[in-house]
Amino acid sequence: MIGILGGAFDPVHYGHLRIALEVREALRMDEVRLLPFNVAVHRAQPVADGGLRLAMLRTAVEDEPNMIADDRELRRAGGSYTVDTLSEIREEVGPERPLCLLVGGDAFNAFFEWHRARDILGLAHLAVMRRPGSVLPRDPDLREELEHRQAQTTEELHAAPAGRICMQSVTQLDISSTRIRRTIHGGQSPRFLLPDAVLELATAAGCYARTAEATEQARKPYEETQSASHTAQRGNDAA
Repeated sequence: MIGILGGAFDPVHYGHLRIALEVREALRMDEVRLLPFNVAVHRAQPVADGGLRLAMLRTAVEDEPNMIADDRELRRAGGSYTVDTLSEIREEVGPERPLCLLVGGDAFNAFFEWHRARDILGLAHLAVMRRPGSVLPRDPDLREELEHRQAQTTEELHAAPAGRICMQSVTQLDISSTRIRRTIHGGQSPRFLLPDAVLELATAAGCYARTAEATEQARKPYEETQSASHTAQRGNDAA
């Protein structure tokens, strides 16, 4: 089974990496592919360009053979839609291999607002990464869908290529890319929030140090309402 985790990764940090590792191990995935998006549709664009975000991501996972930085969305022009990415991966791996999209709990609560949401369920399972004590979605249609599709065991995910929903508890680290960017811009060190090698690349590029206060303020409405795992997930704009 292949796991898929997408987001801005601007920059990638331990919050992203830890949840990817935990879900891979818990659900016995062969690998997790981490995909930085190219063009956001309904949120501010990343500060770092795609080449730098990909380089940071590759550096972060280079010693973890079961975690792969996938650049397909950066190579594809236009907005980054999850259904397009899953369709492309499905064509590559064939109709039988299980695919599992990792999504945050907040992103899942808005799942039916995603672009072609039901088509996504025809292409992959969903692994909903939940904080301890989080509640089920309020949307009655989504609750009904969850009741119909929920997998109670990992074996159920491995037995089908797509269509099931798994609720998976993960460790939620209080880390965000926004916090890291602001820390760097403020002249402070974000060390221990992200891998040292990633920090070295970001420092050498200088893009976060150059980030104007006005740019960060423009991003604020989009980012401060999102947790680290939610920011790493994609709805109708591959957020």
